[in-house]
Amino acid sequence: MARLLVIEDNPDNLELMTYLLKAFGHEITTARDGAEGIAAAQRDLPDLIVCDIHLPKVSGYDVALQLKQNPRLRPIPLIAVTALAMVGDRDKVLAAGFDGYLPKPIVPETFVGQVEVFLAPGQRLPKPAIAPAADTTAKASLPTRTRARILVVDNSSINLSLMTSTLEPFGYHVILCHTAAEAMATAQSMRPDLIISDLHMPGHDGFDLIKLVKANPALQSIPFVFLSSTVWEDEDKRTGLGLGAVKFIQRPIEPQELLRQIEVSLEPVSSKLDARSSTPGSRQAEVDHGDDTDR
Repeated sequence: MARLLVIEDNPDNLELMTYLLKAFGHEITTARDGAEGIAAAQRDLPDLIVCDIHLPKVSGYDVALQLKQNPRLRPIPLIAVTALAMVGDRDKVLAAGFDGYLPKPIVPETFVGQVEVFLAPGQRLPKPAIAPAADTTAKASLPTRTRARILVVDNSSINLSLMTSTLEPFGYHVILCHTAAEAMATAQSMRPDLIISDLHMPGHDGFDLIKLVKANPALQSIPFVFLSSTVWEDEDKRTGLGLGAVKFIQRPIEPQELLRQIEVSLEPVSSKLDARSSTPGSRQAEVDHGDDTDR
């Protein structure tokens, strides 16, 4: 584990980078402008600093200048994460004192690995720290067998990226949809093992989606989970559970807890899959999983 400082004024970018780095077990401090970032670096002496270039108050270039002029802070790896894309921008960034350069938009699947290159080997974690508590050693066998297929519905691309980065490393096959209509069509064609839906979406919302799912005989037994940032938690939770959801999860939520909640929601499905795998012909049953009619 390493202590990282992320300096970024865009809240969506800051949330995504923080989430990914925390998911891999790192301790994160954040700053939303250059002056705040310099103060945080002087106060906390992090193991690595990720910094945007275009920042309010003090630019990323000036952040680099001040940090590299400070003997205590100079050895700390300083990584620029920026949308600058003109010829020569990378050379300019490195010449300003940055030790590395990553372009925006970041790629969630590779971002942490790109940052960890600048850490000491002992500070790099081999896998995310969000594994279910039951058996973290089981991860090695997951790539050969999908644990479950999860349909995630959210109109926010950032939220979808976060869910993909959280679930896929642990053997889940994640299916992404942006709207309730798209999700319903996908559910009918792919028969997921679990549906996780945002609540407030343009057009048809999560409540509309669960009503359609529960009214469809072929889909009604699929566990349905709401994952929402709604401020009307109690009222919406009662409504969602009353419509048949097995859980109503409130954002923000730590990756470890989200994985645990998903494991609990999938317990009936997992029991059914385990029962199939212990009977003759289980390999064929696994192949035909999408055609099961006994849910």
